[in-house]
Formats: sequence, structure tokens, C-alpha cells
Amino acid sequence: MKVPVEDAEEKNKSTEAQAAPEAKATDELDSEEEAARVEAAKRAGEAAAAEDFKADASKVRAERDELQKQLEEAAADVEAAKKQAADASERLVRLQADWDNYRRRTAQERLDERERAAEKLVVNLLPVLDDMERASEHAAKNDADNESLMQFVDGVNAVHDKMLSVLAKEGVEVIDPVGEPFDPLIHQAVGREENKDAYDETVAQVYQKGYSMGGKVIRNAMVTVTFGGPKRPAPKAEDDSEAKGGAKDSGKAADAE
Repeated sequence: MKVPVEDAEEKNKSTEAQAAPEAKATDELDSEEEAARVEAAKRAGEAAAAEDFKADASKVRAERDELQKQLEEAAADVEAAKKQAADASERLVRLQADWDNYRRRTAQERLDERERAAEKLVVNLLPVLDDMERASEHAAKNDADNESLMQFVDGVNAVHDKMLSVLAKEGVEVIDPVGEPFDPLIHQAVGREENKDAYDETVAQVYQKGYSMGGKVIRNAMVTVTFGGPKRPAPKAEDDSEAKGGAKDSGKAADAE
């Protein structure tokens, strides 16, 4: 039995009409599922990104904390190094001061030792000078007519003078205070002589000359001292000079004003 062509076409159209809504529904369902999958993927990506961000942030914080710790340790090391440097500098200053004091002390000790040795040598030579002077004085008083002896005495005097010249280069000075005021610091009184014409407490005779070395008395002069005379007036030279100096200074101050 043959179906008419028109009926077949109508049947196809009817079938297509029925299938179109179903296809449309299927497409819509597929679109929704696709959108859901996209949304799920998006959310999963966001969640993964958030997790990665958290991990990265945690790592950054850990690195930051480690760097902060290293920075604090470095700062502590710097402070410790500064303190050590300050302590070392202070110790260096103390050591330098101790070294300077040691050098000055040892230099002064060597100088004092040399001066003591020189002083001891000079003191030991003084009796020789005394003997030369006594021999010369004795010959001049008792044997002045003996020409050959006096020539010998002249030679002794020349040696005596040369010795004094050598000692003078070492700072030795003779203390021969005849006619000077008695000074117990440099004179040793061994007797007294009455003399109304001289000031009281004046050196009359010198039995043994004194000597000083570098401003220090190494042997006092043995002398006799006068008494019975007028009192020596107080020295005014220093007072007058001080008064003049004060007046001059006052004048300068007035000019400055």
C-alpha cells in the first residue's frame, strides 16, 4: 500500500515539529550544564588561586620573619662590634698612657741615675781639689822664695783650674761665700768671730769651700760667722721690683680699659 506523498510530508513536518522543542530543551540543558561546569571550574580556580595565594603569603611572611630575625641579629652584632671597638679603643688609650708614663719614668730614672753617678764622682774628686788648694796655699806662705817649688805649684794650680773648668761644664759651681750673709742651707758654721764693723751673721772666713751641681748643694761650705755687729737690713730689692711690676700691670690694665 502506498502512502501518499502529501501524507508523508505532513508526517515529517509533524515529527520535526515535535522534535524541535525537545532539541531546544536539550540544548538549553546542555548550556546550563556547561555554565555550571564553567562556574564550578571558575570556583575551583578561585579556590586554588586562594590556596596558592595563602601559601605564597605564608611563604612571604616566613621569609619576612627570617629576614627580620637576620636583621635583628645583624643589628645586635653591630652593637656588639661597636662595644668591642669602644672597649678596644679605651684599652688602647690606657695602654698608650701607661707606655708614655713608663717611658717618662724610665727616662727620668736613667737621668737621675746618671746625675747620681756624676754627683758621686764629683764628690769623690772634691778632696783632691782641697788638697791641691791647701798645698798651693802652704807653698805660697812658707816657700815663696823657692823658685823651682813655685813652678811646681803653678803646675798644680793649672791642673786645679782645668779640673774646675771640666766640672763647670757638668754644672758644678764653687761656693766661696766670704762677706756674704750666712745661709744655713748652703753654709756650715764651724766657729764665730766678733766683728762690730760687719753685719751680724756674715761669713768671715771659709775653711772649706762648698760646691753645688745643677743647682743642688753637694757639699756645704765650712765657714766662721760674725757676731756683735749691726743687724743686716731686710732686702728690699724684690719688694721694690714687685711693687713696680704691680704698678706697671695696673697701668696696662687702665690703658686697656
